[in-house]
Amino acid sequence: MIGFLRGKLVAKRPPLLLLDVQGVGYEINAPMTTFYNLPDVGEVIQLQTHLSIREDAHVLFGFLTESDRIMFRMLIKVNGVGPKLALAILSGQSVDEFHRCINDNDTAALIRLPGVGKKTAERLIVEMRDKLPQLDAVNDSVAITQENSVPVRSNAKQEAISALCTLGYKAAEANKMVQNIAQEDKSCEDIIRLALQGKV
Repeated sequence: MIGFLRGKLVAKRPPLLLLDVQGVGYEINAPMTTFYNLPDVGEVIQLQTHLSIREDAHVLFGFLTESDRIMFRMLIKVNGVGPKLALAILSGQSVDEFHRCINDNDTAALIRLPGVGKKTAERLIVEMRDKLPQLDAVNDSVAITQENSVPVRSNAKQEAISALCTLGYKAAEANKMVQNIAQEDKSCEDIIRLALQGKV
């Protein structure tokens, strides 16, 4: 229904971002793999989108690359995997890393992702193996490189903890994941990236 959105980045509150498209503000859920590559607030970006329609809400998901959107759409077709879990999987692993896990039958790496248990990991491997070659044919024409560092806010760690909780981690676990990360010169996105790397 909505293939892509192009507009000014107004706010970044992982996993939610706000995009101003000709005066209309769109709230968009995005994986951390997208947040890591976003430019500064105020810059113009284009996101590939997926609209999820539920009885109680219409939720918009956004991705910098077409391969991420394809992966998201593949994941939500797997039995037991909804949009929230698909977003958490894409936040914890890149498409290439996930591809490797599936090809190598690496259930251990998948289980380390929030919300993924042994049965779900096994189901992902079985159901996704035949679908992943589609990703190899995708030519990502959308690439945004972050050239300037994001200003660090005083509550960057707290925002990171909140984002990790939204992605499916327990509050105590999220706190533990970020407590040893030095905050100096680090944005919320940087802290989340380091926390997820430490988890894996």
